[in-house]
Amino acid sequence: MVPLSETMATFYHALSLDLSMTAYLAIIPLAGYTYWFLSGRKVVELKWISTYNIVLIVLFSIISVINFNIYREWGSKVNAKAVGFAISTPTEALASSASSPIGLSLALLVLIIALSLFMQRWVVSRKLTFGNNPVWLRAVVSILLVALTFLLIRGGLRGSPITQSMAYFSKEQLLNQAAVNTEWNLLRSSLSERMARTNPYVYLDPKNADRLVKELYTPEKDSTIQILKTSKPNVVLVIIESFTADLTQTLGNETGITPHFDTLMHKGILFDRIYASGNRTDKGIIASLAGFPTLASGSVVKWPEKMQKLPAISQSLYKNGYQTSFYYGGESEFDNYKAFILSHDYQRLIDKNNFKETELQSTWGKYDETVFARQLTDMNSEKQPFFSTLLTLTNHEPYSLPGKAKFGNSDNAAKFKSTAYYTDSCINAYLNNAKKESWYPNTLFIFVADHGHVLPKQAHEIYSPERYHIPLLFYGDVIKDEFKGRKFSNVGSQIDIAATLLAQLKIPSKEFVWSKNLLNPYTKPFAYFSWDNGMGFIDNQQCVTFDNVGKMILDNSNPKDKVKTAQLLDHAKAYLQKVYQQFIEL
Repeated sequence: MVPLSETMATFYHALSLDLSMTAYLAIIPLAGYTYWFLSGRKVVELKWISTYNIVLIVLFSIISVINFNIYREWGSKVNAKAVGFAISTPTEALASSASSPIGLSLALLVLIIALSLFMQRWVVSRKLTFGNNPVWLRAVVSILLVALTFLLIRGGLRGSPITQSMAYFSKEQLLNQAAVNTEWNLLRSSLSERMARTNPYVYLDPKNADRLVKELYTPEKDSTIQILKTSKPNVVLVIIESFTADLTQTLGNETGITPHFDTLMHKGILFDRIYASGNRTDKGIIASLAGFPTLASGSVVKWPEKMQKLPAISQSLYKNGYQTSFYYGGESEFDNYKAFILSHDYQRLIDKNNFKETELQSTWGKYDETVFARQLTDMNSEKQPFFSTLLTLTNHEPYSLPGKAKFGNSDNAAKFKSTAYYTDSCINAYLNNAKKESWYPNTLFIFVADHGHVLPKQAHEIYSPERYHIPLLFYGDVIKDEFKGRKFSNVGSQIDIAATLLAQLKIPSKEFVWSKNLLNPYTKPFAYFSWDNGMGFIDNQQCVTFDNVGKMILDNSNPKDKVKTAQLLDHAKAYLQKVYQQFIEL
């Protein structure tokens, strides 16, 4: 039973998207108002505003009633896909809506229109009268009104522009969907529908693409190396902002930047040939937690209705009795992180809004030490077993720190190394404090970067595989002694965390179709990565990257082997083609 207070909170959390949609609708009236105001007119008739409002009232009322029934049938709000379905196949659409309560729907439509017309009649002015104001004052007022409208459309002055996530606040998905403005959601969906409708990466015959991808994910034997002392440990997954392999001495031959993490890599289980799926945090989160690859020219986080259909590690563990939580020092609404978190069985979300204003923070949010400390405090009272995810942010531009920069501030490379050094020290302090707690011996810590980076070496182009090389480390007393300090050097991806972890916990992972078990000796070693309109494919022998626009190979580690090059290129094309097709069908 949902408490009444939480239901009423829906109205508060809906305000940001409601105001944004209102601002969009106000653009046309504002343009007319500004013109008349600046032209010096004393009286302006606004009869046309009534017509404008009536058209919007009828249109939005119809959309709202349709939304009631679509949500009841499909479990999602009205979107461009539903509109396209109704236009292209009206007979099937009518058949699909046959179970909808027609009488109730019509009654609601009439009631909404009647109430809206009544309010429109008594609230909206029919005439504007301007006083004798100087030109400069009229210009200032006009600029302020335009600026206010823009801010409402954007969602305010916060770091990230408005997304559906700003309306999400509850573990009850019905309340989150209710808080999302229906018309705003439809507008956003319509603008992005083209990308979600046609696969731009059809390189191969579909059957051939299916065959190639199936071969990649069919090991000779379903097996796994059991590295843990127990099959039900606590799990803490730390996703580290921009923590590229080049920062470390072990993987990047850089000394002094991550001394503590380098020490950890020699005490835990290191997967030293792991590649990020993409080049942005939103892609890294989905890859690490949902085991879903990147799409080259887009990100699934832009489509919450599709993103919600992806599996997630948190869901699998929650269903198996784990307490789940997510910690982030920034705005969780950014790039729809919150929509993913709250729709995938994370029971608790702690973000920038849950910390004290007096605590130091950067442009992006609270510093890593503050977030680590908060998670550690909460874990001490958490029921076991628990699964907790922490996303760091200090190692993100503009690379600001709460104290002195270890490598100075002469350029971005120095700043980047300094923030990485700081995050490394935070991880060390966090683990030292965690060791004092009773839950520590039964806890598996997983450290992975969200993506690679051009810094600190500034030597890798966007299409270079080194740009995507990241560390993946399993660490903790719960690991069997004989595996501590071991390296696994087969090529893999952060996408593979899901299948690898769940195999250790003896939990099925069939829904994670793109994730493979890195601890299965028979798993085929490979990794796929992509950037805007480009992709790469790497295995233990060779790497090839490809430009989808220019249709050319950009980087080839062994161009002399033409047979192997063609094979890797076919795998890359089949992979992206299949991933994008699944995205369309979600």
